[in-house]
Formats: sequence, C-alpha cells, structure tokens
Amino acid sequence: MLPMRFLTACSALALVATVGGCVAGPAAKIETPPPALPASFAYASAMDVSANVAALLPQGDPAFDDLSALALSDAPSLAEAIARIDRAQATASRAGANRMPQINGTASVQGTRTNPAQFGANFPSTITIDTEQVSYGASLTVAWDPDLFGQLRAQERAAIARIDAAGADAAGVRIALLAEVAGAVIDWRTLAAREAALEEDVVAAETLVTLAEIRERSGIAPGFDRVRAETTAEASRSRIAALPGERAQLIGRLVALTAQSAQKVRAALNQPAPDTAQPAAPASVPSDLLANRPDVLAAAARLAASDADLYATAAQRFPSLDLSAALGLLAFDIGGLFETDAITEAVGGSLLAPLLDFGRIEAEIDGAEADKRIAFQSYRAAVFTALGDAEAGYGLVAAADRALTVADRERASSDRSARLADVRYRAGLSDFLTVLDARRSADASGERAAVARGRAERARVILWQALGGDQSGQQAVTP
Repeated sequence: MLPMRFLTACSALALVATVGGCVAGPAAKIETPPPALPASFAYASAMDVSANVAALLPQGDPAFDDLSALALSDAPSLAEAIARIDRAQATASRAGANRMPQINGTASVQGTRTNPAQFGANFPSTITIDTEQVSYGASLTVAWDPDLFGQLRAQERAAIARIDAAGADAAGVRIALLAEVAGAVIDWRTLAAREAALEEDVVAAETLVTLAEIRERSGIAPGFDRVRAETTAEASRSRIAALPGERAQLIGRLVALTAQSAQKVRAALNQPAPDTAQPAAPASVPSDLLANRPDVLAAAARLAASDADLYATAAQRFPSLDLSAALGLLAFDIGGLFETDAITEAVGGSLLAPLLDFGRIEAEIDGAEADKRIAFQSYRAAVFTALGDAEAGYGLVAAADRALTVADRERASSDRSARLADVRYRAGLSDFLTVLDARRSADASGERAAVARGRAERARVILWQALGGDQSGQQAVTP
C-alpha cells in the first residue's frame, strides 16, 4: 500500500493538472491556403522553347567569370548572409538542447563560525558547541522537462524553419550579387561598343572635314561647310569624353560588390570580350517560382516558423512538468566524504499550471496569431512579387529584342543613306548639307544600336534573376 504522503502529493499534482487544463481552450487555427497562380505567363514566348536558364547570363565572358568568382568568394553581403545561417543554426541547436536533460556537477568547501549566545544564556554546561565548522560537499544534479504538450518541440521546429529561411535569404543574396556583376559587365561591354561606334563617327566626320577643306581651298564651297563638319565631329568627341565617367562608376560598383581593388577589377574587365549571343527566353510556368525563387522559399520557411511559434505559445496554457534528481556527498572532514553516511540524495517533480493570469497568455497567443497572419501575407506578397518580376522579365526580353532588331535595321539603313549621299555629293548631284544630315543620322544610329544590344543582354539577366537563378536545385546556401 502506497504511503499516504505519496498519495497526497499525487492528488495535488492531479488537481493542478486538471485546473490548468481548464484554462486551455481550443488550439488556434489560421488558414494559409496557397495562392492561386495562372497556368502560364502572359508575356512568355511559346512554351516549347528549349533554352537553359543559365545561358541568360554572360557566361563565357572572362570578365564575368572572374568577377563573379571573386564576388562569391569574398563579397561582404554574401559573407554576412552566411553568418546569419550560422546564427540560425546555433539557435536551433540551443532549442534542440533544451529538450534534453541538464546535468550539473558541483563541489564546495564552506567554513562557518557560530556565536553560542544565540542558543540562550541558560544552555547546559555539559553540552559543548563547535563554534567553527568546515563542510565539504559534492553533488550531481539532473533536471529534465519531458515536454508533455510539445512546447519545446515546437520551438525547435520554429528554429529549424528559420535556418531554411536564412539559407534561402543567402541564396537570394547570391543571385542578386551575380545579377549585379553580370549587369556591370554588360554595361562595360556596351560602353566599349558605344565608344567604337562613336570613333567610327569621328572618322567619318573628319573625312567630311577634309573634303570640305579641299573644296573650300578650291573656292567651290563656302568655309561654313567645313565648320559644320567640324561641329559634327566635335559632337561625337564630346560623347566619347563622357564615357570614362561612366566607366569609373561601373568600376566603383564592382569594387563594392567584389571587395577587390579597382586595379584588379579593371584588369578583369579589360579582358577581350567574346562574341555575344541573344539566347531565347527559356520556357517556364508560374508554379516553378514557388520552388525556384529564394525570396518565396524564405517567406514559406518563415510562415512555417510562425506556425510553430503559435503552437509553442498556445502550449503555455497547459501544465508543465519538471523532474529533478540529485546525488551528492556532504561531510565535515575530508575523510568523511568516503563514508556511507556522507551520501545525500533527492528526487522530486513539480507541475506548474496557469490558473489565473488575467489574460497574459491569451494576449501572447493573440500576438502569435497576428504574427502568423503577417507571415502569411508576406508569403503571398513574395509569390506575387515573383510572378510580377517574371512577367516583366519575359516582357522586357521580347521588347528589347524587337528594339534591337529595329535599331540594327536603322543603323544599316542610315549607313547606306550616308554612303549614297556622299557618292552623290562627290558626283555633284547633292549639296553638302544633305551629306551632313545623312552623316548625323548614321552617327546617332550606331550608338543607339550598341545601347539596344546592351539592353537586350540586360533584359536576359533580369529574367534570369526573376526566374530564381540557375535553378540548379541548390537554392539554399550553406556555410
């Protein structure tokens, strides 16, 4: 038959558990239905296009290859994102450790001195009191929360979900970093193409200047023709003079992205450029964004973490059980530590249940419910942001390709018109003003074609980033 004291203790624990269970209402439930996405992109080309997403980047360009490798190895933004993964992993490790028993060991030496007067003036003289005493002790204690209602498990799930979110954030930083480097390299190559086109314009304008000078000295043309030809040449030279400033801005941006010196960045950019191609926009469907976009994956992980946080907060309404045990030694001399009488032991348990907290736990639950709704709306925003980016990316590629085609045709037509005007002028069939106007039109078309080609390449980088990068299946970045 169990001792009465044990039965009384069990009855008290049962009463606390019962009363604590009475304050626990139904578990909070917030619906998070997946957003409805269209079956296809409105601005995408035919879905049978066979193209590699990675081909949208300027791969094969030695400048991009070198600078992207440098950025991925030493960029501060990516290193910071990876450090956040380490922080999230440490938090998850701590949450997992909280579910395990905690074992502590202690050793102590304590000296005390007692005043006999505290026992009264009439203390029997036959009894002596040791007023100075030294005690020696050692103990091993164990404490454990069995997590009856899953609060600690929910906290661990939330921490693990935040590791996934940090990894997806780092993948997003990686993709943004590569896109920035690719854009800067494309802009650098575009500047080179613009400079080449403008230098051709200067050569053509100087040819007109020479021709006007010859005709002026021969007395068959006014000096004003030479002045107008020189003005055309100076206009092209002024545009060339502005290009170094744009180059300096690009180098400064790449220094910040790669954490390398300007000299190293410039050396990489000055490598010969390969022949550029305009790859077709790859086929994709909106549902792919849910698995490929790091920002969507991060938002989904944070939504899962908020769900686990809500469960852990709601579990506060239930009783918590703490078990503890201690085994130790206590003696008043060193030799006594090894005697049987020095052994001390204790076993206990406590059950804590909220009885009347005046709405504190319910307020925390309301806050956790609001956090989950916020996380869900952030997830929806990330999904539709990805959808909008992809639609815009496909539209930009299509529009940029059309603009490039028109710009190339314009340049070819303007060059042909300038050549014909020059031939007619030399044959005496047209005046110098006609030649000059045709030359100005050809000059502008060359630079516009170079800019259009750069925009077409830039549009492909934007689409690459909008589709979630290279879709290699390694969206999360690990330290």
